[in-house]
Amino acid sequence: MDKHNLTVVSEFILLEITDCPELRAPLFGLFLIIYMISVVGNLGIIILTKMDSSLQTPMYFFLRHLAITDLGYSTAVGPKMLVNFVVDENTISYYFCATQLAFFIVFINAELFVLSAMSYDRYVAICNPLLYTVTMSQRVCRVLVAILYLYCAFVSLLITIKIFNLSFCGYNVISHFYSDTNPLLSLLCSNTHEIQLIIFILASLDLITSLLIVLVSYLLVFVAILTMNSAISRHKAFSTCGSHLTVVIVFYGTLIFMYMQPKSSHSFDSDKVASIYYTLFITMLNPFIYSLRNKDVIYALHRIWKKMCNIFSTV
Repeated sequence: MDKHNLTVVSEFILLEITDCPELRAPLFGLFLIIYMISVVGNLGIIILTKMDSSLQTPMYFFLRHLAITDLGYSTAVGPKMLVNFVVDENTISYYFCATQLAFFIVFINAELFVLSAMSYDRYVAICNPLLYTVTMSQRVCRVLVAILYLYCAFVSLLITIKIFNLSFCGYNVISHFYSDTNPLLSLLCSNTHEIQLIIFILASLDLITSLLIVLVSYLLVFVAILTMNSAISRHKAFSTCGSHLTVVIVFYGTLIFMYMQPKSSHSFDSDKVASIYYTLFITMLNPFIYSLRNKDVIYALHRIWKKMCNIFSTV
């Protein structure tokens, strides 16, 4: 296409979640409640695992970063989505669109590797308990998370810069309620073969690598559990993995449905439901899954609550 015929895009129009005006107010209230619960729950996990001395272990260190990633990508999408319920024009500026995409990719990608790191942590704890403190030392965990975030930031910047350095046509309607790669690629006038190949390779590599770590870790964990003689030991080992395994199944299952299905079966409605599910519902559920199924977290919460009550009673 001739460059002189291209219109410079300064903003994009996001599609609404619903076409029914009478549903906007109830959905706004519902999603606001879900987002606020997600924020409070994940912030609670972050603060609790940082403050309580009994939760200063590798498992809760990774749980804290899981809460950070949940809070990160839900906040990249949630507030803008809520604002769009109450404004007349459902628009997003060019630079805000790029920023939203960059942060979303960083945190959604980071969650994949945090979940795989948590799987490896459970494998070492159950299969090699005598080497656990050495293998999963505080320094190792910090270096692992630092590398994880640096890699995810590199991937995010690479994809975002590649997309927004290409030319957009005059048509600026994003077929989604937030900035995502596939809807943005459909608006480009430039040749998208290179960026599509980059996204496909990186997405496949990240998803397959992280999922492979999870599967191999849990396969070895289950083999180790089945060889245990004591029923109490087996139950304790299963209970330490239950919460994480629940989160893994829900999160990976939703992502595979969202991004790995054939293009012919893609529709805005199915993508919209899946996106709402993993950007809002999963981030709200994760703190409950880890707190309600974890006695250490419940006891730590009780201790913090008693301390706060004592502080307020002395004031």
